[in-house]
Amino acid sequence: VALGLYFPRKEYLENVYVDEPAGMPLLRIHALRDSHEEAAHFHLCQNLIISRARSHENNWFQIREKTGLLYLSKNLDREDFNMLSVGNWMPLSKVMLYVFLSSHPFQEKECDSATRTTVFLSLINATAPACSSLTARQLCFTEMDLSFHIKENKPPGTFHQLQLPSVHHLCQNLSISYKLLAAEGAPFRYNENTTSVRVTQRLDREERERYELIAKCTVREGFREMQVEVPFLVNVLDEDDSPPFLPNGTDTADAVVEFNRKEGTVLATLAVYDADTTPIYPLESSRKKYTGTIITDDPWISETFRVEHIFDEIHFSPNGSQVRGTRHEY
Repeated sequence: VALGLYFPRKEYLENVYVDEPAGMPLLRIHALRDSHEEAAHFHLCQNLIISRARSHENNWFQIREKTGLLYLSKNLDREDFNMLSVGNWMPLSKVMLYVFLSSHPFQEKECDSATRTTVFLSLINATAPACSSLTARQLCFTEMDLSFHIKENKPPGTFHQLQLPSVHHLCQNLSISYKLLAAEGAPFRYNENTTSVRVTQRLDREERERYELIAKCTVREGFREMQVEVPFLVNVLDEDDSPPFLPNGTDTADAVVEFNRKEGTVLATLAVYDADTTPIYPLESSRKKYTGTIITDDPWISETFRVEHIFDEIHFSPNGSQVRGTRHEY
């Protein structure tokens, strides 16, 4: 059975410095629900994958099963760095690990579950820089884009936390606050106390496919104040939930055939619109979705005429926002 829970991001990125202590929080991973009854459980299963080739037993990283907080479970010292880097002359080593998701406490055998996201950690052969030397951008946001995928017709839920756990842990003398700038009526809420962002209602891709918000961060240190803004994007993923429709309400077309028509002459056309899906590749899978048929008992007609099916992407504009769909022509 496929799990209903899903990750709103395909991957996460974070930096880890040498000599960071056990217990250091690194990043928070979120999951969204398919139905109200579900509760998310996070788990790290496999080894660390180093440089896409070698793997190594994971002795350093752990995740809190119920909150999705990834943290250092063991000090990362230089000896560890040398072991995890391809050669100890490297200033940086990239390691990869998978976070798995389940709607109940984990059994080890579930590590092959399809519901997983990838975390890329850059291990840096230097101690963490002093907070005063970091730019507002570094203090406020990681290097990854703030871009999320939320499925339509699913329950509301929290899908991101703006505050960086590592910065919050290390730079307690700084005051860092956020705002989420959104158009009036956008279905997202920012909670100042937790710095978390929540989708507040079920989304409908046929109404709106993409939301473009802005995350604004203010850093205060004494009398000094710095501000930085970055795009915060939410893409709505489609579920096949809307029937196709006929622009003029009819699903048949009559063809009048005159003599001396050349082969390839178009005798009648019929259009079907689908606001729900966009052309998918391979093209045959879009073609199989609907079929055009000549209704006749006459074998000569069946041999002499054929229905051709072409389709292309079109845009609908409900509520003034562009939504992609498909026009099928027969």
